[in-house]
Amino acid sequence: MIPVILAGGNGSRLWPKSRVAYPKQFLALTTDESMLQNTLSRLPKEGMQAPIIICNEAHRFLVAEQLRQVATHHNGIILEPVGRNTAPAITLAALNALANDPEATLLVLAADHVIQDESAFATAIKDAEILAAQDKLVTFGIVPQQPHTGYGYIQSGTSIQHQQNTIGFTVSSFKEKPDMRTAQDYVGSGQYFWNSGMFMFKAKTYIAALEQFAPEILQYCKAAVAEQSLDLDFIRIPETIFAQCPDDSIDYAIMEHTDAAVMVPLDAGWSDVGSWTSLWDLAEKDAHGNAVSGDVMLHNAKNNYVNSEGRLVTLIGCEDLVVVETKDAVMVAKQNAVQDIKHIVNQLKATERPEFEFHREVFRPWGSYDSIDHGQRFQVKRISVKPNEKLSVQMHHHRAEHWIVVSGTAKVTIGDKTVLISENESTYIPIGEVHALENPGKIPLELIEVQSGSYLGEDDIVRFSDRYGRSE
Repeated sequence: MIPVILAGGNGSRLWPKSRVAYPKQFLALTTDESMLQNTLSRLPKEGMQAPIIICNEAHRFLVAEQLRQVATHHNGIILEPVGRNTAPAITLAALNALANDPEATLLVLAADHVIQDESAFATAIKDAEILAAQDKLVTFGIVPQQPHTGYGYIQSGTSIQHQQNTIGFTVSSFKEKPDMRTAQDYVGSGQYFWNSGMFMFKAKTYIAALEQFAPEILQYCKAAVAEQSLDLDFIRIPETIFAQCPDDSIDYAIMEHTDAAVMVPLDAGWSDVGSWTSLWDLAEKDAHGNAVSGDVMLHNAKNNYVNSEGRLVTLIGCEDLVVVETKDAVMVAKQNAVQDIKHIVNQLKATERPEFEFHREVFRPWGSYDSIDHGQRFQVKRISVKPNEKLSVQMHHHRAEHWIVVSGTAKVTIGDKTVLISENESTYIPIGEVHALENPGKIPLELIEVQSGSYLGEDDIVRFSDRYGRSE
């Protein structure tokens, strides 16, 4: 079985932690590992091949680095040049899997879900595998804990038996997100399950369903895979072809039309972490219902969720609030209004604020930089370079740079000269000078960069060579 991990999406409902350049699937929200890493670690140890990961092109190095951190090999990191929803994404994975194994079975999972009971999850996978072997298209239905208007629902039909045990149900119908009255009726009937967005099927069974119900998706995905290329660890899909593919979910394209759809119930402490209140639900709380993370002090406070990234956050006499602090933003909302974060995110996008897309600390394949101060004609950054990594050979038209090494050793090339700069030493790169920075050591290189000049934007970089394929 091949896990297919869908790691696209921007997770805007968890702003300011989750942003376009670093969305929620790459954040450590419920454990010390990211949600993607948690998804990989909960996979059963037996019977699983290396996963196929599907992500946005902009997140490719985040995915590769997070797989490296947990020593996970992969069967391909497929880069979507544009988002086309789940049906085309899964189709790309299915076609790549079939190229290596005509009998491949796929376990399709989102990278940003929480599953607390991994034993129950493993049991559901075994039940689903029995049905997938019978050429069924299996979806996992979450046993609802309460009425919820934020999820679609699956209506169960006839029970499916295996060795005198019920392992699943036929699918009677799929329902859109209901109003509260309808959700209460659904849950009260015992026949409805939350639609989890997780699936299992043979790759060839899924492709056959596409041929019947969504041939245009299959047509464009086949054409794109025929022209795909390898770039380092990544599989690049041609945008000119894939952009023509219909934008459709697997539910709308396939599952709502096929007679082969079946559902395996899953009661495993599942959450799609769709809002800050979801994290409050999952978190451990004090005697007054407060869930806190980071440097937080409370007095006479009840039922609050407080997440501090760095600074001390205090709440006095507050109830039912969500407070999230990052290096460059603070978000405060009533618990029952967190769904309106989207309006703030839309304002940030409309006014082209950097907080819409980036955190103050920006991650790159070689390490990271943190913009710690800026003003007219200057900017100060803290730069961290991983061992044996190198920034591109580059030049700036409008700024000069001063580098001060704080720890580690820097190998610096300026023009045709290369020197080693140690802790407490510095160097200067004039405007227009071709230069490069490398960490030749075994520990991270930390340095302070002071930029000065008439323009300090990140687009004032001319790359001459780059080991990560980013040169012009």
